[in-house]
Amino acid sequence: QVHLVESGGGLVQAGGSLRLSCAASGRAIGRYVMGWFRQAPGKEREFVAAIRWSGSSPNYADSVKGRFTVSRDNAKNTANLEMNSLKPEDTAVYFCAASDSELWSPVPPREMSKYGYWGQGTQVTVSS
Repeated sequence: QVHLVESGGGLVQAGGSLRLSCAASGRAIGRYVMGWFRQAPGKEREFVAAIRWSGSSPNYADSVKGRFTVSRDNAKNTANLEMNSLKPEDTAVYFCAASDSELWSPVPPREMSKYGYWGQGTQVTVSS
């Protein structure tokens, strides 16, 4: 089992930046796809970004492309989401997720169903 804990959320003004981290324990995540999702109040959880086990081929939602950067450090068993030029519509609870079934997928998946491990989430609030 993989246990995931997110950190780094908070309150920031529009145009600001935040860096979210996801610390994994229980197993090494070197062979896991790592993804980030978010859920705004009253909305469905949605895909934000994902990265392959090798760190290649990051996949981004159109709404965050060019502003967010997903990365990972397998040696530290962590994944990160650098968020720049934040907008009020980025306000949500952000979740880290891991998938051990998509190791050889050329593009990390966007579907929630592909991820078997989830963190509890961290709140990001962007004020206008």
